[in-house]
Amino acid sequence: MSDLAIAQAARLLPVTEVGALLGLGSDDLEPYGRHKAKIAAHVASRLADAPEGDLVLVSAISPTPAGEGKTTMTIGLGDALRRIGKRAVIALREPSLGPAFGVKGGATGGGQAQVVPMEDLNLHMTGDFHAVTAANNLLAAMIDNHLQQGNALGLDPRRLTFRRVMDVNDRALRHVLVGLGGPADGVPREDGFMITPASEVMAILCMAADLADLKARCARIIVGQDREGGSVTAGDLGAAGAMAALMRDAIKPNLVQTLAHTPALVHGGPFANIAHGCNSLQATRLALKLGEIVVTEAGFGADLGAEKFIDIKCRLGGLRPSAVVLVATIRSIKMHGGVARTELGRPDVDALRRGAANLRRHVRNVTEVYGLPCVVALNPFPGDTPEEFAVLEEVVADLGVRLLRASVHAEGAAGGESLARAVLDLVAERRRHAFVYDDEDDLETRVSKVATRVYGAEGVTWSPKARKGLAILAAGPLGRAPVCVAKTPYSFSDDPSRLGAPEGWTLRVEDVRPVAGAGFVLVLAGDIMTMPGLPVAPAALNIDVDPDGRIHGLF
Repeated sequence: MSDLAIAQAARLLPVTEVGALLGLGSDDLEPYGRHKAKIAAHVASRLADAPEGDLVLVSAISPTPAGEGKTTMTIGLGDALRRIGKRAVIALREPSLGPAFGVKGGATGGGQAQVVPMEDLNLHMTGDFHAVTAANNLLAAMIDNHLQQGNALGLDPRRLTFRRVMDVNDRALRHVLVGLGGPADGVPREDGFMITPASEVMAILCMAADLADLKARCARIIVGQDREGGSVTAGDLGAAGAMAALMRDAIKPNLVQTLAHTPALVHGGPFANIAHGCNSLQATRLALKLGEIVVTEAGFGADLGAEKFIDIKCRLGGLRPSAVVLVATIRSIKMHGGVARTELGRPDVDALRRGAANLRRHVRNVTEVYGLPCVVALNPFPGDTPEEFAVLEEVVADLGVRLLRASVHAEGAAGGESLARAVLDLVAERRRHAFVYDDEDDLETRVSKVATRVYGAEGVTWSPKARKGLAILAAGPLGRAPVCVAKTPYSFSDDPSRLGAPEGWTLRVEDVRPVAGAGFVLVLAGDIMTMPGLPVAPAALNIDVDPDGRIHGLF
């Protein structure tokens, strides 16, 4: 059966019963139909003094087209922890329509380890992405209207940095001209679109403590510079109140369930290659109050999502993770060893040994750089051989961590029991995580430490544009802010073709941008783009709906 068929055949609990598993009453929930709900704002206040559970992060090796199954493993682990008697809660990001209709697929897991209702989650959910898009584009419209209506703030149209967004992949909108047509149609200028998960407004949603904090953060968004080079903000334009009004409901975490009825808080959706890649801080904090153990994930590999989880989310949010699960597949490791995608089903121990360099660097980053205990969770495929597993077991043992098969895709919670028990052993170690860079480090040093300590680069080169932006930010309030490096997720380097664990390379920084509302600095490396394009055969070609409203072809 397809993932969609499994999800559509599942028996779901009413969302009020899912809430009851967490001690939430009907007054604590704002239902969106029978199986989705927003958690009311007063719940966080009521639980302010409640003890917190343990936090487990699920990450992965550098992703390949072969797939690793990180979200599936996150869900399966949560189900397995609940199966062995733990009050587990899952905290995930919301899927973006870009990958859903593009090539990567949705973000609801797969097989017997899914969050449901799958179609709702992968499409519109409770409208949070639309609210972020609307708030972002309201600010963009107010910028252009300010230029049209006399430009009292002296905005320089050549130095505007805030862009419009939409939540589909559309390469034709990366660079556009606006204000064409005549005096009544606005001031002509260059502009462009990003995908909604890359929006600063999405980052603000994920970092805000509550609605009031969200409004204050929106006011701090830097939209560009005036003619004297000073920063102009959304607050200067008077846009923050209306933006917050559009996101009044979006700020509340969403409650859904897994196929096994484990409660899941799904909220916020930034990408980890062009944003910070974590679900909302508010949802994670709430999950820690409601559960005994919380399983969350951060996007892409442990060089991107996990690093940003540690250095941005944990640093700014005061979170203390207890352990990391690093997901890998034999297929993907062989691909890092140079095997073509069409040949991954063929046993190749030599390629596995070569590709294991990628896994090895990720494990060492987790245990030695981030300072956290780690277990490697192998997502098994039918073509895996005992010889390949033995080689991988040997590689992992040399790193001082455990390797466990976790067949949660095929078996659900039962397939993750051994992994769940291993995670509990790691949590019991009570280690304190470390940051990649120190609070006292300047921006340049922070980027250098991420590049050399995590990515394995020999150093960093800065374009003239990036160097100029760095100098401006270093002298301002963001001079000691966390850095969010945007680069390809497919390699430790900034070149997606360099698989494994490349050495002898230099990270190329092309631009540096303030993300003042969220509280960090965006560093664009290599040829990264903030608006993806559709592939030759997008997934949208296979998606349809019948006259009864039943969706088909959604994975």
